[in-house]
Amino acid sequence: MSAATENLAYLKQLISADQLNAVRRSVLISIPINIALATIIMVVTIFYGHVFPGVIWFLGTLIINGLRIALCLSPLPGAPATGLLAWLSRLSVKRHLQIAAVLAFISGLIWAMMPLLCEWYTSPQSTFYLVVICGITAGAVTHGNAYATIPTAFILTPLLVMAGCLVYAGGIDRIGLALATFLYLGALIRSARESHALFYEGSRRKNEATALAGSLTQANVRTAELAEEMHRRAVHDTLTGLLNRAGFASEVEALNSGPHKSMCLMILDLDGFKSVNDVFGHLAGDEVLIEVAWRLRDTLPNSFTIARLGGDEFAVVFDPEADRARPDQIADQLIAAIGQPFKGFDAGRVGVSIGIHQTRDRSGFSEMMICADSALYAAKSAGRNRHYIFDEQLDNRLKMKRDIERDLPRALATEQLYMVFQPIMGQGGHRLTNFEALLRWDHAKHGPVPPGDIVEIAAVLGLSEVLIQFILRQSGVLIEKLRGLGQNELWVAINVSPREMSRLPIDDFVSQALKQWNVPSSMLEIEITEETAMDTRAVQGKLAVLRQAGVRLAIDDFGVGYSSLSSLRNLQVDRIKIDRSFVTDLMASAADRVMVQAIINLGRSLEIDVVAEGVETEDVKVMLQSLGCSTMQGYHLGRPGSLQQAIEHCRVK
Repeated sequence: MSAATENLAYLKQLISADQLNAVRRSVLISIPINIALATIIMVVTIFYGHVFPGVIWFLGTLIINGLRIALCLSPLPGAPATGLLAWLSRLSVKRHLQIAAVLAFISGLIWAMMPLLCEWYTSPQSTFYLVVICGITAGAVTHGNAYATIPTAFILTPLLVMAGCLVYAGGIDRIGLALATFLYLGALIRSARESHALFYEGSRRKNEATALAGSLTQANVRTAELAEEMHRRAVHDTLTGLLNRAGFASEVEALNSGPHKSMCLMILDLDGFKSVNDVFGHLAGDEVLIEVAWRLRDTLPNSFTIARLGGDEFAVVFDPEADRARPDQIADQLIAAIGQPFKGFDAGRVGVSIGIHQTRDRSGFSEMMICADSALYAAKSAGRNRHYIFDEQLDNRLKMKRDIERDLPRALATEQLYMVFQPIMGQGGHRLTNFEALLRWDHAKHGPVPPGDIVEIAAVLGLSEVLIQFILRQSGVLIEKLRGLGQNELWVAINVSPREMSRLPIDDFVSQALKQWNVPSSMLEIEITEETAMDTRAVQGKLAVLRQAGVRLAIDDFGVGYSSLSSLRNLQVDRIKIDRSFVTDLMASAADRVMVQAIINLGRSLEIDVVAEGVETEDVKVMLQSLGCSTMQGYHLGRPGSLQQAIEHCRVK
């Protein structure tokens, strides 16, 4: 049923209710008059010797009028009721009107029996009875203006019987009077119908106006509710119900403008969440996020403000002085809570790293986020399930990062950045196999800038493409020099970050560079991280193009990520480079030796060359040789040098 049809049906119900109320009022007004007239008629009838008919007729009017009064005084439809007439409340308005019409018809039948009291309107008293009939029928129509069926049902039989009796009595005057009675009946019925129509129209307009006012009120309420719901959705995360980034920012700014003297902001990043999505699917990942949100609410007091900033990143803000809470203790509680096993996952798969920034200087939201994010990065760098509080060291690093952001565009434009080339040695560290191109920048204020910071900030500034083109261009110079020296068996490796690999058309850049250099594609190697190797959907197509072109592929820092045998096989990499963290303490750590041996065995079984990074001493070199690793890289074998130093290294290799 359409909304318009439902509204029309509801409007008709309201009009019917108005009709029933009006009928009740009119009947209660007219019944006393009806009883008074019936009493007069009984007295007149008895006076003229018709005692028994007069009394019986009068009792009939009393009974029907009593029923009509009882109906009018009964509970309205749908109203709570008890007692003898309670059943009437369960009837509809329409049914009440129908019963009232039936009782009116029965009352009319009783009044139609008046000819029995006056010898069929032939006695001398007939004029009295005729006048009473005309008066009571006219009154019925006058009072019954709300619902034409009731007065029509009442007047119909008395007037028809009266007209029939007059015709039966004969005589021109009585026949004329009978015809007048028919005209009178028609006029009364028409008047009743017109009154009914006027009442119906008035009720319709009244109820439409009431409904419109109610609709406007309801619409205003709904609009307010909708606006409130839209605002709630705008500032809340739909998955977890926590505040989102926008809502959280508003809360932090509100807290900043309040009476709080201190504030602590925590950023939480889940450890191992990516593997949950990759292995178990995104639905399982959503369940983890919902559970983490619940654990945060359950662990933290109500005075703490919690948010999901996006992805697997959450945030908490509170006043440590007002809440009498030490940030490090709160962080430990959260690490313990989230570190509990999740349903369906093995213990320890999901953890959390937390960056903490505490301030008393009412810093803005953006500034607090930057500081907490910097602390989070430090916590994640230290390992899983750790927290780090923003300190002076991080503050100095943050200031350096801002200076780098400011100066990097100009440094790229004026080629203040440069490349150095570190030799990689094969045959147990005795024969040069290739060079790794390493990015360098000596900042005027902060000195050497770590390459990872340069790549990260270039991405933030939208300079990733400019940077990778610079690296390719500088590396190409060495490749062309090697080709000119006839050293076609040597090659140069360049590092490509996960962000660059996923967002830039690296395959197109490399293809264009190789055409420009006019050198064999095997003289270039692309080093990617394990994280990049696992993100097969984003980079596999590009890597396949590079492999097909003959460009070498290597996985850098192997052993610290989540590489699988299938990814190594599918990508068809040429080399895996053991992360220096396993090589540095090789002499002292049996666990590192086991790890290195396992990687060497893996490479041998897959026919992939294995390179050990971070070889700083002769002892480590000898140990690697004993473990079966023949290709190495490190300061003990050769430090990064300039282009000219790399060329000289080739000449004496």
